[in-house]
Amino acid sequence: MAHSIRIAVKRLPNGGGLPLPAYASAGAAGMDVVAAESLRLAPGARAAVATGFAIAIPEGYEVQVRPRSGLALKHGLTCLNTPGTIDHDYRGEVKVILANLGEETFAIARGDRIAQLVPAPVLRAELDEVDDLDETARGEGGFGSTGV
Repeated sequence: MAHSIRIAVKRLPNGGGLPLPAYASAGAAGMDVVAAESLRLAPGARAAVATGFAIAIPEGYEVQVRPRSGLALKHGLTCLNTPGTIDHDYRGEVKVILANLGEETFAIARGDRIAQLVPAPVLRAELDEVDDLDETARGEGGFGSTGV
C-alpha cells in the first residue's frame, strides 16, 4: 500500500472553476495539474504557466513538477528544470515552466492538463570537508566516461 501525506491546497482567484490536482488512475504516481490561463507557445519558447492554486507541503517533503509523457512525445512540450522542486516553505502560486521543443506553435487552453505533481521525501545533507576522497573504479571520469 502506498504511503500518503496530507497537503493543504488553497484555490486562488484565477483557479475558480478548475479541478485541483488529482490522480487520473488508482496506480498513477503523479497528480495531473491544469493550466489556469490560455497561451500559445511558439517553437523554442518557454513560459511559467499559472495553475490557480498554492500548497503547503509538510516539512521533510517536496513536491516535484514533472512533464506529462503524452505532451512530450506527441508535441515536444516539456517542463524545464525537470523535475522542478516546490519547497515545503513556499506558499506562492504553483507555476509550471513549460517549453515547446516541437516544430509547431502549441496552444494551451485554460483547463488543459499540463504537468504532474509527485510528492517526495527530502533528505538534508551535512557536508564534511576533507583533504581527500575515497578511491573508486570510476575515479574522476566525467560525462560519458562509463559508456562505450
